[in-house]
Amino acid sequence: NFCNIGVNMKFNKFKTVIFIGFLAIVGVIIMQLFLLNQAYIFEKRDTEDKIHFALQDVVEKIYQDNNSEMPVGNLIKKVSSNYFIVNVNDVFENRILEHYLKTEFDKVKLELDFEYAIYDCSSESMVYGNYISIDGKPSKMCADCFSKNTDLTYYFAIRFPNLKQSYFTSLSQYWVFTGVLFLVLIIYVYSVFLMLQQKRYTELQNDFINNMTHEFKTPLASILIASNYANSQNEIKDNPKLFKYIQIIINQSNKLNQHIEKILYVAKTDSNQIVLEKTKVDITTVLELVKENIQLKHQKEIRVTLFIDKKYHIQADEFHFYNLIYNVIDNAVKYSENEPKIQIKGYESSKGLTLEFSDHGMGIPEKDLPFVFDKFYRVARQDNKDIEGFGIGLSYVKRVCEWHKWQVSVKNNEEGGITVSIQINKNDYE
Repeated sequence: NFCNIGVNMKFNKFKTVIFIGFLAIVGVIIMQLFLLNQAYIFEKRDTEDKIHFALQDVVEKIYQDNNSEMPVGNLIKKVSSNYFIVNVNDVFENRILEHYLKTEFDKVKLELDFEYAIYDCSSESMVYGNYISIDGKPSKMCADCFSKNTDLTYYFAIRFPNLKQSYFTSLSQYWVFTGVLFLVLIIYVYSVFLMLQQKRYTELQNDFINNMTHEFKTPLASILIASNYANSQNEIKDNPKLFKYIQIIINQSNKLNQHIEKILYVAKTDSNQIVLEKTKVDITTVLELVKENIQLKHQKEIRVTLFIDKKYHIQADEFHFYNLIYNVIDNAVKYSENEPKIQIKGYESSKGLTLEFSDHGMGIPEKDLPFVFDKFYRVARQDNKDIEGFGIGLSYVKRVCEWHKWQVSVKNNEEGGITVSIQINKNDYE
C-alpha cells in the first residue's frame, strides 16, 4: 500500500510538472500573440501617419505653386485601410501631382506600390492616372477601384494595393518567433505523450517481471525442497545414476533461482525500491569469498590472483558490493575460452581507490563497448547460445556503482580480454 501511495504521489507530481510546463508555454505563446498584435497596430499606425504627412505636404506644394492660401482643416480622408481621398480644392496637373507623390513618399521612406486617379470636372468621373511600382515591374492596374465623391470638386484618390501584405512582411520576425513557439508547444505535447506512453510500458514491464519471477520462485522452491529430500535418501545415494540425476536437478534449479534473483534486482532498481545499508566492508574478505563461491559454481580450474598490498575497508552496502564483485568475476569466467585467469588489482590515486578486474578472455568488439552496461544487452558471438545469462549482470554492476556514486568503466586489453575498473571515492574507503 505504501508503495502504491508513493507511486501515485510521484505520478501526481509528474502530471503537475507537465501541466505547469504546458501552461507556461501557452502563456508565452499568448504573450507573443499579444506582442504581435501590438506590433501590427503600431506598424499600421506608423504607415498611415507617413501616408498622411506625405499627402499633406503634396497639398501644400500644390497651393504654393498656385500661390493660393491653404484652407484650414483636414483635407485628407481615409476611405478604407488602403484607400485615401485628398481634397485639394484647387486646380493641379497630373504630371506635377505624380512627381510630388513620388518625392514625398521617398522622403518619409514609404516603400509601397501605389496608384492614383484624378477627378475630371468635364466628364464628372475619376480618370485613372498611373501605377507606380517600387521595384519597377509592371503590375495590373485597377481603374475600377476608384469611386467618385459627389461632395468634392478638385480632388484625387490614391490607393495602396499591397498595404496589408506589407504589414505582415514587416512583422516577419514576430511571425518567425510565434511559429517557433508553436513548434515548441507541439514538440512538448508530443514528447509528453511519448513519456506517458513509455511510462505505461515500463510499469507493465515491471509488473510482468515481478509477477513472472514470483510465480517461478514458488514451484522452484518446491522442486529444491523435494530434490534435497530425495538426495538425502539412501536409495538415491546407493544408485549412481539416480544420484547424478538428482544432482543435475539441484544444480540447474539453483542456476534458475540465481537468474530469477537477478531479474528481481533489475525490477527493484527500476522501481527505485532499493535502500542501501552501508557498513564497514573489508574488500579482501569479500574478494576471497567471491573467489571461493565462483570456483564452487563452475567446478573447474579458475585462477584468480589478488594484487592488493593493503587491507582496505570501504563504506558500502555489503550485500550489493558482494553481488557487484561476483557479477564481474562470473562474467570474466563465462567469456574465457580456456582456463580462466583473472587478475584483481587495487591501488590508490588522486581520485580514490581503483579496483581493476582483468581477464584473458575473448574481449569485446569496439562497437559494442559503449553498450555493455545497458540492460539486456548481449554482445553478438558465434558461441552466444552456449553462454548463460540475460545480459543484466553488467547492468546491475553499473547500477550498484551509481547508487554508491562510484565510476565504472570497461576497456579491451592489448594482450586479449577486458579490464573492468571501479573507481571508489576517497571518502568511501580507509
